[in-house]
Amino acid sequence: MDIIFLGGLEIDTVIGIYEWERKIKQKIILDIEMGFDIQKAAASDDITHTLDYKAVSDRVVSFVEHSEFYLVEKLIEEIAGILRSEFAIPWVKITLNKKGAISRARDVGIIIERGER
Repeated sequence: MDIIFLGGLEIDTVIGIYEWERKIKQKIILDIEMGFDIQKAAASDDITHTLDYKAVSDRVVSFVEHSEFYLVEKLIEEIAGILRSEFAIPWVKITLNKKGAISRARDVGIIIERGER
């Protein structure tokens, strides 16, 4: 399976369980790997035969910017569901980094894989 990826996608959103977190926007960083067969696009050189990563990026950014989840677990599952259903992606791996969530850690977050590779 071929993989199309977005790395370091930075988005500001309301996320967190604490009262102060509900009043501000925090930056999350997403790395997204999406399984997709690119052979038809490679043969045709036609964008309609591949996964349009600009469209994926726009959809994810719009969704995350307008979301207000308490848990990053919920947010990452929702993103995976959107990608798999709206873009017909059979497999996705998402890393969600909530930098600064733990004062002594540079990075903190979740990595999930959904679907069949």
